[in-house]
Amino acid sequence: MTARLLRTTLALLFLGLFGVLDATTISCRNEEGEPVDWFTFYKLPKRQEKESGETGLGYLYLDSTTRSWRRSKQLMNTTDSVLGRTLQQLYEAYASKSNNTAYLIYNDGIPKSVSYSRKYGHTKGLLLWNRVQGFWLIHSIPRFPPTPEEGYDYPPTGRRNGQNGICITFKYNQYKAIDSQLLIYNPNVYSCSIPAIFHQELIHMPQLCTRSSSSEIPGLHLATFQSAQGQNFLHFAKSDSFLDDIFAAWMAQQLKTHLLTETWQRKRQELPSNCSLPYHVYNVKAIKLSGQSYFSSYQDHAKWCISLKGAKNRWTCIGDLNRSPYQAFRSGGFICTRNRYIYQAFERLVLYYENCN
Repeated sequence: MTARLLRTTLALLFLGLFGVLDATTISCRNEEGEPVDWFTFYKLPKRQEKESGETGLGYLYLDSTTRSWRRSKQLMNTTDSVLGRTLQQLYEAYASKSNNTAYLIYNDGIPKSVSYSRKYGHTKGLLLWNRVQGFWLIHSIPRFPPTPEEGYDYPPTGRRNGQNGICITFKYNQYKAIDSQLLIYNPNVYSCSIPAIFHQELIHMPQLCTRSSSSEIPGLHLATFQSAQGQNFLHFAKSDSFLDDIFAAWMAQQLKTHLLTETWQRKRQELPSNCSLPYHVYNVKAIKLSGQSYFSSYQDHAKWCISLKGAKNRWTCIGDLNRSPYQAFRSGGFICTRNRYIYQAFERLVLYYENCN
């Protein structure tokens, strides 16, 4: 009886400890604050929301527990939005001054700045992690997010155009590979805290945090990642020494698929569709929503691409760079997945694309 009581007590203690650990596990979060393996969002341009009285803050949402886009009932500037819920973990870690949690925030357009840095990569993102797991948020929103001490907000400059991003939950054993990819990114880090317990395994992020890196940067590198729940991802990272269009010169040929690319097609700064190599790259020109609603790529600051419909390999990639002559001189990258629900969601957004001349 005593032995049974001891086993029962130990089991309850274990379950209680597991519950505490599970409650504090860092993860991408949905709008209810529940952990998810990944999510992707598409913030809609301001012009699409006149009928609802919104101001460029509505968005589409898809995560690892769902199968298609849904229009969120939340606005992107609220703490109940998917980004607000996920970043709440950053603010809690900052407030606790924990020596077991690290974060790194980067953006070529930093909050409250009127200019954009071309010295660093054309990259925007945030990482938060401990020695169990964390998340990597990759997005296209300039001047976002505010530093942790300021709390959550969404910048007015991110309202006019479309924006997108992806959040992926990773176990800690994936962070060494992420560390190497970020070296190639050369990100403009404007807020970070990486305690000493991580420095032995993660070499580059602490140096990027203090802007003291002297490591030799490869021209490009391809890495494979696995999310916390086993979803496979492929990550392309290029430095500013690889002077070419990342889509046509590398990604399409490596993935062995024709690509439909949606990036910010600013007038007189776009690259035309490219059919000069075995695998072609076509510019998406318009994004369709429900009914007759659509918007032009000129109004879309999002950066993503998918395999051409009917391709054997159906990839979706979300990242940092535009198809522009100037972007060949910038570092950045894309994270790609063959998840069919992500592919179907983005494929349904394509209204039409530009063929090659």
